[in-house]
Amino acid sequence: MTTLQAEPHVRVIGEARVLAGLDGGRVDLQRHLWIHGPQPELNREACTELAEAVGLRGRGGAGFPVALKLADLPASGAETVVVNGSESEPLSLKDRLLLIQSPHLVLDGATALANALGARRLLIAVHDAHAAASVRAAIGERGPATLEIHVHDTPGRFVAGEARAVLNSLDGGRAVPPGRRILPTRKGYQQRPTFLSNVETFAQFAVLARLGARAFAATGIASEPGTQLLTVSGAVERPGVVETPTGIPLDAVLRFAGAEPGPVLLGGYHGRWLPRTDGVLLNRPESSTGIVLALGPETCPLGEVHRVAGWLAAQSAGQCGPCVLGLGSLADDFGRLLRGDQAGWHDAQRHLGLVPGRGACAHPDGSARFLTSALGIFAEDLRLHLRTGSCGRPVLGVLPVTSSPEASRG
Repeated sequence: MTTLQAEPHVRVIGEARVLAGLDGGRVDLQRHLWIHGPQPELNREACTELAEAVGLRGRGGAGFPVALKLADLPASGAETVVVNGSESEPLSLKDRLLLIQSPHLVLDGATALANALGARRLLIAVHDAHAAASVRAAIGERGPATLEIHVHDTPGRFVAGEARAVLNSLDGGRAVPPGRRILPTRKGYQQRPTFLSNVETFAQFAVLARLGARAFAATGIASEPGTQLLTVSGAVERPGVVETPTGIPLDAVLRFAGAEPGPVLLGGYHGRWLPRTDGVLLNRPESSTGIVLALGPETCPLGEVHRVAGWLAAQSAGQCGPCVLGLGSLADDFGRLLRGDQAGWHDAQRHLGLVPGRGACAHPDGSARFLTSALGIFAEDLRLHLRTGSCGRPVLGVLPVTSSPEASRG
């Protein structure tokens, strides 16, 4: 079994684009220009046409089409562009990798869109100190610019990485998602129209701007061509961040990583478990967060899930009952069913039916999806626990959880 590395290995299946040149460590400005060439200047119409031509979507959890975001902005454009680098999912390292090792590619995509939209400022929200230092160094390497560029330190809590939570933090508020689901393109930073996306999206756009739509679409699937970044971990021989063509079979990625047989988690702790991987293609929405974790056969699946359930409950923003009470109850339910308590199983089923669709943000829904999937996929292990109080395997910690900062309450 392997665990996620602080500095993940860089691997490529097919052609290296976003990860080009990263086998030698951090890429400074001179080497960046040697690898990728100069960034072309584009107007808003050209940016929209490029994004639409290749069906470029945001590479965070939502996968919203970039062209639609651009079209939803007012004719005057946006005053601010925000790079969401608050990657607080313990299983994902791709955005952190880009900010640390290829910050200029991210800055290229962000500044290109900012200039095309007539933005006055570019804000980069980052919770990882190493990544923030790398971006600040890259800004210094680029020299004076008319565009204001600032790096903002954000909290590292799970819900703090959600787009509206990031905007709240940038505005000086608590880094929690508000109950109102208003698009940043309408009311974003300082309640003004804002273009916001995650780190990989801007890096992919920088590649697209250089290659053009035809060359960009030379790999991947027709509906959303190009490449994607995956964080592959768990019971694998070769973990790391992998660049692959979109639409690649999941089995091919697992073989490449040397995965042990067993269930696979896609989408992280708001994702779902798969008992079988044959026939699964990694494209949207299947790979929206770029997380692939092989569980392996040696650990107790339900014990692993119980650890994550407790962590998810501790990550609550404290804004609503389904999150504060519901996720806490579910963590307790899973602990009881692990010990063979039939009532724990019945309570888990009841609570999983009450949580979804009632929260102030997506955290309760995503957590319930992860837990519901586990109960279905690990049904045989569940029967063993309910019958004997154990499946006979230890909990090895294949599913990592970070130490939880003190939860914000309000």
